[in-house]
Amino acid sequence: AEVGSYVNNSDVPKDSGSNKRLRSEPCGRPTSKACREKVRRDKLNDRFLELGTTLDPGKPVKADKAAILSDATRMVTQLRAEAQQLKDTNGSLEDKIKELKAEKDELRDEKQKLKLEKETLEHQMKLLTATPAYMPHPTMMPSPFAQAPMAPFHAQGQALGQKLMMPFVGYPGYPMWQLMPPSEVDTSKDSEACPPVA
Repeated sequence: AEVGSYVNNSDVPKDSGSNKRLRSEPCGRPTSKACREKVRRDKLNDRFLELGTTLDPGKPVKADKAAILSDATRMVTQLRAEAQQLKDTNGSLEDKIKELKAEKDELRDEKQKLKLEKETLEHQMKLLTATPAYMPHPTMMPSPFAQAPMAPFHAQGQALGQKLMMPFVGYPGYPMWQLMPPSEVDTSKDSEACPPVA
């Protein structure tokens, strides 16, 4: 037992002139409170180093942790303000898009109405300018100069009258009733308005 204890004690380094054990430099397993605290501080220092590198890339990292935290707070505040500004801009753009869509729908409806009106007008113009199926032949109306009162000039007046024969068109070339209002064209109540004479 004494030999075993001697071997175990010889494996642990001791400080010369004292019976205290020296602290091993690498702390592999955090078995003691001091080792756990050292590991925690190392992790915290690594996080501060990463934060400082992120805030100012390409520049040497500040050693003051308070300065790093101040810069990080300022950066977060600035980013929040920019995010709110972008959010407001996005909202205004969405409202503008809604207005433009509504205006586009109104223009589409107006275009459709104008198209229908154009088709109606073209149809009416075709009806007005179309040649009717029955066109009455122009009747020849004799000129009053055809009958001369004097006998010697009867033959001469007859020849002159034949030359002065002019065509007389009895009806227009297109139906005029289409231009009249419907109340004037309706003949269903003519017997009431103008009764026949007994």
